[in-house]
Amino acid sequence: MPEKLQITLTQEEDELCALLDQCTRHLKETESIETSCRIAGGWVRDKLLGSQCNDIDIALENMMGVTFAERFVDYCRNVKNLAVKNVAKIESNPDQSKHLETARTTILGIELDFVNLRSEEYAENSRIPTQVAFGTPLQDAIRRDITINALFYNVHSREVEDHTGKGLDDLRHGIVRTPLPPRETFMDDPLRVLRCIRFASRFGFTMVPELQEAAKDPTIQDALRVKISRERVGEELDKMMGSRNPLLALDLINSLSLYNAVFCIPEGLGIKLSGEPSASLTALKAAMILHDLTNPTNTPSTLSGLPFPSLPALHPLLLSDFSSQKSTSRRLYLAAALTPYDGLTYQQAKGKVRPAVEAVIREGLKLGAQYHYLDGIPALFSASELLQKGVAAFEAGELDKPERTWIGMLLREKSVHNPVTGSHWATSLLFSLVQELAALWTDGNHALDVDAASKRIAAYNKLASRIEELNLPPAVDAKPILDGREVVEVLNASPGPWTGQVLTRVVEWQLEHPEGTKEECEAWLQAENAAGRITASNGKRGKDGDADAKAKKAKR
Repeated sequence: MPEKLQITLTQEEDELCALLDQCTRHLKETESIETSCRIAGGWVRDKLLGSQCNDIDIALENMMGVTFAERFVDYCRNVKNLAVKNVAKIESNPDQSKHLETARTTILGIELDFVNLRSEEYAENSRIPTQVAFGTPLQDAIRRDITINALFYNVHSREVEDHTGKGLDDLRHGIVRTPLPPRETFMDDPLRVLRCIRFASRFGFTMVPELQEAAKDPTIQDALRVKISRERVGEELDKMMGSRNPLLALDLINSLSLYNAVFCIPEGLGIKLSGEPSASLTALKAAMILHDLTNPTNTPSTLSGLPFPSLPALHPLLLSDFSSQKSTSRRLYLAAALTPYDGLTYQQAKGKVRPAVEAVIREGLKLGAQYHYLDGIPALFSASELLQKGVAAFEAGELDKPERTWIGMLLREKSVHNPVTGSHWATSLLFSLVQELAALWTDGNHALDVDAASKRIAAYNKLASRIEELNLPPAVDAKPILDGREVVEVLNASPGPWTGQVLTRVVEWQLEHPEGTKEECEAWLQAENAAGRITASNGKRGKDGDADAKAKKAKR
């Protein structure tokens, strides 16, 4: 936290403020229009915290955003001879928390949104305002979610305005509070409960007790389930998972008893699960384990009254994808949060059985392919089941193939490693370990059995060491040394379903013979075929095959 809260403008920001000030004076002189411009919300907060922000929201007094933006663009072009984008009008969309139309343009490399200062009134059973009108800076500030987001920067006076009287102090002391009484704020818009959690976890701030009590109110939680679209819930959760501290977000969701309001499948969809999810605390335990394994030097002592496990270090190979891919962390933390749904299924209309985690992601959170949530997380759970058995077999020495072949084929399993779904074998192993350790930390145990956990970590580390020693990482993505066409040529056969099975055998040979050549593989393949260990069952080609094909064509 900076010792002194102050805003230092970049050259572009300083020029922008000057342009806005000059434009308002120009409008007063040429059209007798009086207005003022304030930068609102997130930009002010982030600048005071010493962070840079390239998106700026301009709040206008007594003037609509589109009306001012069009005049501002005209002023910049024709008076100042500056390049500026045309105004894009974004219609109001209450379901997406856009209660007023917004005007957008870009100048000096800064994206600007223009909207008027406003006051709002809400109906008792809706989060959509029944009345939106021009408001004063105070009215606009107090209807915002939290005090640190209710600060303004006046471009004319170049001063920060704190109309709630609490925003600057809360920023200094790391406090999350609502401008109005929290129950009133949350009943107006229950989504603000999740926004409070998001900003508290993002900055490591503390929620005031009255806000926490309001968030626990069953009426508020029911309103969050009923009044808020699942898209908006998913959007807030996605931002939490992508923040600097997703674990703290999940801890707050747990401690405020919000798990069932966030991670739920809406009623009325006809989705019936095969059983009840396990206790919501399981999600936090899995996330705590994930955090400890990936951040061993940066762990708190307790969360939600649970002592934080102190676990042995992981083999670096198991963290390779987690460290190199930004999207991996958010996907793993969301997967950990869905641990209570592990093992549960539901039936689709045509009787196809699907994993429950898929329904929660698709219907409960309305999250799709971004960051491979919808396709990648169900794959993580499938891989976990497979890998836990695989690690146990490796540990016991129960391998039915040569070691390099056996491990390589395990890592190449589609659920374990598949670029199409974002799955990476190292991440799959990491998540499998998290699930194993979470199972050791049962609801009846106040603390994780570290001795038992250490043994499981040792087993995974041993496997990772062998993967490294056998130089298997490059082999996981390697293409078969012979493709399908070449296999058909070598065996002098017709293409068919058998080709895929033979290609699997080719990959196994390739793993067992890492220095082998294509010619050696072809010779092996012919020998296997001659010995009857490979079946190319669609018949041989040649004159007879050509005659058969012509006969079939004639019949058609």
